[in-house]
Amino acid sequence: MLIETLSVFPELFEPYVSASILGRARAAGIFDFRSYDLRDWTHDRHRTVDDEPYGGGQGMLMKAPPIFEAVRAIAGVGPKPHVVFFTPCGTPFTQAAAERLSHEERILFVCGRYEGIDERAFDLADERLSLGDYVLTGGELAALVVTDAVVRLLPGALGDEMSSVDESFATGASGGLLEYAQYTRPADFEGRGVPDVLLSGDHAKVDAWRRENAIERTCRWRPDLIASAGLTDAERERASALIERYHGLGHPDDFQPR
Repeated sequence: MLIETLSVFPELFEPYVSASILGRARAAGIFDFRSYDLRDWTHDRHRTVDDEPYGGGQGMLMKAPPIFEAVRAIAGVGPKPHVVFFTPCGTPFTQAAAERLSHEERILFVCGRYEGIDERAFDLADERLSLGDYVLTGGELAALVVTDAVVRLLPGALGDEMSSVDESFATGASGGLLEYAQYTRPADFEGRGVPDVLLSGDHAKVDAWRRENAIERTCRWRPDLIASAGLTDAERERASALIERYHGLGHPDDFQPR
């Protein structure tokens, strides 16, 4: 996989992409990364990428021409990239979206700055994403978040192939639930113990406890996930009782986040 970014601050990416899991995956050839400076596609002395919005208003907007020229130039070499823009109008980014993007051969993230981007530039987008209902200074952090979430799903990136399957929100073994609670040494810390079943060595009982714990934690902290989680009929009944206990609500399918 090739991941690319287009930004007015291309230097922001390298420190993170070169470290930890991403750095090891990149060194192993699991993915490649390139960052481009949008100002390389400007043609004035000041390398201008922004201008005042028509109709007035606060701040400056990123101009459409440099973005069009840059995306066309980048996409013109090699396989066609899947072009992603970040915007509050975008689809909320989820683990399912990360899994889908992990199957792309090439992704180009276009990172906005200032008060936004000239609307016409979005004609280049194959997809619009939003990280959530808040405002960031620029799209660079969003691009790094999505890159991290996608790369860790690539075969070999984590070493242990089951690591990404058992994580929170994964659609594999965890069935869209939060991950179960985990513990390590010491077995007792300031009177806080580890559940006995985890010390038993009985793998079947450990697996059953982890499943039950994942359901309990999801009902307590993210009950909105229960409706779409892969639960058996018995587990759904248990989830209903847990949600009632924690939130005073009825059936989990009726739950709406507050």
